[in-house]
Amino acid sequence: MANHGATIEWQRGDQDFLDRRYSRAHLWRFDGGAAVAASSSPHVVREPFSNPANVDPEEAYVAALSSCHMLWFLDLAARAGFRIDGYRDAAEGEMARNADGKEWIARVVLRPHIRFSGVLAPDDAMVDGLHHAAHENCFLANSVRSAVETRGSWEYRLGD
Repeated sequence: MANHGATIEWQRGDQDFLDRRYSRAHLWRFDGGAAVAASSSPHVVREPFSNPANVDPEEAYVAALSSCHMLWFLDLAARAGFRIDGYRDAAEGEMARNADGKEWIARVVLRPHIRFSGVLAPDDAMVDGLHHAAHENCFLANSVRSAVETRGSWEYRLGD
């Protein structure tokens, strides 16, 4: 089995730190060379100690689930003979408190809009089946406690 890693970097700089008034901005580095500016969520730690322009872990969690679902959906659709021209998901994670009063992302709602074309046109049942299979195969969906729902839409354009 494969191992997946990331390097997370943060520097205190000239901030005191012990007064808890330090920047939570940091950097995520991935093995392919990508670097992503990250921070705590401004919903958790107020500005200026969080940078709302950076990706926060909660957003990354939602994006990772959405991305995993999309990659499986694309693969399964191609195997079934459906051509996809575009896929856009406005995914959202919902925070809640568990029985112990701890906050967690209780639900992630995926809202993909998929544009199909080509000779083979899907119907609602086929698209729903692809979403179900994508969810069942997604490594991340199989790894989390949060409910992951798909509320997608799709369109088809007759063409080449």
